[in-house]
Amino acid sequence: MPEQITLYTAKVELALEEAKVGYTRWEIDLANKPEWYAPQVNPASKASPNPDDAYGGPQVSPDQPSPESIKLAESLVLVEFVADLFPESTILPKDPVLRAKARFFIDAVSTKFLPAYMGPVARGQPFEPFFAALLDLQALLPADKTFAVSDEYTIADIAITPFLARMEVWMKNDIGAYKEGEGKKAAEFFFESNRFTRLVKYYEAIRARDSFKATFDSEVIRQKYAARFAPLRAQAQAAAVAAAA
Repeated sequence: MPEQITLYTAKVELALEEAKVGYTRWEIDLANKPEWYAPQVNPASKASPNPDDAYGGPQVSPDQPSPESIKLAESLVLVEFVADLFPESTILPKDPVLRAKARFFIDAVSTKFLPAYMGPVARGQPFEPFFAALLDLQALLPADKTFAVSDEYTIADIAITPFLARMEVWMKNDIGAYKEGEGKKAAEFFFESNRFTRLVKYYEAIRARDSFKATFDSEVIRQKYAARFAPLRAQAQAAAVAAAA
């Protein structure tokens, strides 16, 4: 019988939901962490938004984590940890070839897609490199399978799911450092042109899963992204005016 699990932020929720196990979720503002968080949950105290997990020990209030519990960090490490705890789940492929393909897909997400993802929304950069990264991602999807490596939803899909969902939110709501109106144009291009047919179909399959419905709240993400990225547009506009003066 696995020990109690306390999850302090989101992506690993998908793995836990897919494994159909109980856990305690505690929302942490990773940009403004409470004082107890670093020393008691993540001693490494990284500045980047890394999911953390307390495993084992007594069932206690999440804001008073037990010293008896084991503290773990990094989203994909935690996803594989969940897969090891619950081997009956399908999130980590049993077939070595599929497992290698899943890890290759994850590497592409981490090294190619994510840097391009932040370009428009965080830095106001042109959408073209972002669209190119989406096309590269699409090229990795098998034409005859539902998900990234097979008909099963795996760690490969968990790696990209939150970003595709957030992308839809910030584009359709025109939130980001880019010029006003560019997000809605990008959303129309992605969802309605024929350039991303396979990727849109893939995203629709992701959205249909119970794990996605249980863990993603578009309104919460809209509010968080608006608070984080909307001011960047005003700053960019002010800088442009100052430079032209």
